[in-house]
Order: sequence, then C-alpha cells, then structure tokens
Amino acid sequence: MTNPNLTKVQQELYDWLVDYIRENQHAPSIRQMMMAMGLRSPAPIQSRLEHLRNKGFIQWAEGQARTIQILKHSTSGMPVLGAIAAGGLVDPYMDEIERLDVSSFFPGTNHFALRVTGDSMIDDMIADGDMVIMEPVVNAKDVKNGTIVAARVDGQGTTLKHYHISGDKVTLKPANSKYKPIHSPAEQVELQGTLVGMMRSY
Repeated sequence: MTNPNLTKVQQELYDWLVDYIRENQHAPSIRQMMMAMGLRSPAPIQSRLEHLRNKGFIQWAEGQARTIQILKHSTSGMPVLGAIAAGGLVDPYMDEIERLDVSSFFPGTNHFALRVTGDSMIDDMIADGDMVIMEPVVNAKDVKNGTIVAARVDGQGTTLKHYHISGDKVTLKPANSKYKPIHSPAEQVELQGTLVGMMRSY
C-alpha cells in the first residue's frame, strides 16, 4: 500500500526491504539493495534509507552492517508476530497477525509480542498460550548467558529458551526437564528478541 509520506522511490525500496526481510529473516546488504533498485552507486540507496529512518519506517544500529529493522507506525499497538515454540522449534515468525495495545506498560516503539506454544518454559512460569513481550536484539554480544530469548536456528525454526554461549557454541536451554537443550554452532543461531514481559489471560 502506498504511503503518502513516501516518495515513489522510497516506497519502492521500503516495500522491497519488507519482502526481503520477511523471506530471509535478516537485512540485505547495500549491494543487494543497489541491484534490486537497478542502481550502480550506493549513494541513492543511502539517501533513501536515511529518509526512511527519519520518517520512522526503519531503524538500524550505527556502525553495524545488515541490522535494518522494519518499523510499523501506521497503526497503534505492538505487533504480534505469530507463535514461538516453547517445546521444539516452529517455522520462523515474521508476518504480523494482530496488534496488542500495551503501550502503558512497554513504551518502546520496537517491542513485539509472540504467542507461546508448548510447555518447555513452564518452570519459569511461561505456559502454553501466554503472550511474551520481546525487545529486538541489536547486538548479540550484549545478550548475557541465561537470558530468555527468541532464537532462530538455521534450517530448524524459532524457539523460546534460555541462551548460553561458550566460545563458538550456543546452547538453548528449556525450563522443563522433559525437554533436552538445543546445541548449535553460534553462526547458525540468530537472536531475534529478549524477554521483557509476559501477559496471560484466564
């Protein structure tokens, strides 16, 4: 849908970014954006990105490549991006399916919510059907061992677990003795969010 706040070329890049990140679960490089837009210089891409950020459509971590995140300010509330497994793994979430208005509790504009499926985090009082509130991870190095995260494991899916890293190995630990930890090379694990809150309906 065309947004009146964007020029044609800004809208074109924004739409392409939304589709690319939804499909690949990570941000593209400047070169990929140049190719997609049919440009030979990075300058127009950088200009369009700056305009998109200034208008509140995207954000990124300064000095870090491929950290672009899509922001959605057109509607109120926090996006609910689907289900997160508290058991095995589920297909990676991305598509927004509803919005949850908890702005009075979580004032940040970039938080998102996931509905829990499974009981692997039950010992931490996170049950099947709960809604967990996540803050996007900008730099994985800032995430401390033991933090509850939404993590995507390459080729397997996304899960809610305790994060532990030692060297180049990551362990995603459940909070239920019925489930085994997930072990994976660090390069195959993408931290998508850290737990900042939880909601439950009765």
